Amino acid sequence: MSVVNDAFHRYQAELPSIRKAAQLTGALLRRKTARAQITCEVTHRAKEIGSFVTKAYHKEYADPWKEITDKAGVRITVQHKGLLDKALKVVKDNLTPVGDPEDYREREDVEGQYTLQYPRLHAQVLACGGLTDGSGRPYECEIQIRTEATDLWARMSHRLLYKTGATDVPRDVSRSLYRLIALVELYDLEVERGVDALAQHPDFTRSNRLLTEAEFLYRTFTDHEYRRDLSEDIVDVLAETVEHEPDYLNKLAQFAEEHRQQLEQAYREYGPTSELFLTHGRYILASQPESLIIFERLSAAKMLLKGVWNDELSETMLSDMAEIWSVHL
Repeated sequence: MSVVNDAFHRYQAELPSIRKAAQLTGALLRRKTARAQITCEVTHRAKEIGSFVTKAYHKEYADPWKEITDKAGVRITVQHKGLLDKALKVVKDNLTPVGDPEDYREREDVEGQYTLQYPRLHAQVLACGGLTDGSGRPYECEIQIRTEATDLWARMSHRLLYKTGATDVPRDVSRSLYRLIALVELYDLEVERGVDALAQHPDFTRSNRLLTEAEFLYRTFTDHEYRRDLSEDIVDVLAETVEHEPDYLNKLAQFAEEHRQQLEQAYREYGPTSELFLTHGRYILASQPESLIIFERLSAAKMLLKGVWNDELSETMLSDMAEIWSVHL
């Protein structure tokens, strides 16, 4: 009991630092997955004190502080299973691993019986930010990588079994859950097939590809939600200014990297979390992913942009963006 009590007090004291370590790690992976063009959601959390203590008691650890390794956690939820390994590569390329990743994508058959688990990847890493615990050791962070369908299954099964304290799962319940896993696998396959097919479809226009690329790049600066309908209207016009540049998507990515510091300042001062936007609602396009294309066009082809824009869109919106980018029209 004293071991658990000591771990409890230590965890309570260090929880703010653990939360910060999880936040920084999640922010890094959010940026890096966006740059890698992985469609996903990245969330972070620090283990709640009650969950920490409950786990320490139930698992009967000799040293709960050291043995509970998911004090800080980040979850990467990807669109389909074809992105799992790509997300894991981002983790391995940008963070220091602690041991080898664990691959739970295959169901195990132990003495003729399936073990109850859901397909996912786990990686233990050193948390981002260089924060250390009271002993001077870097905080670790558990990274979970799963698909959207798997995430739904996991949350349901967790509530059904773990939260109710079930230990010996009845066979009929186990069979039902495994049937659901089969549906998860089928769902993931169909989503992947649909995404791939859509990318090759002739109706997936240049405007769609342009907006998709702009959104991926925009996510490296902010994860703020944007108005999709407004983006579609604006990008349809912007596409007319790049139709004779076959390598424009690479050019846009290069622009975002070369001007990252200037772009970060622009989004900080005029973007979705800026005082100007929150107070006055001005500079709305600075809170949209197509802003990257506008800034690039203002730098590389401002007269072409102005001519096409003024035929179809409000001049005020473009002049606002030119003001942000310190360009005279």
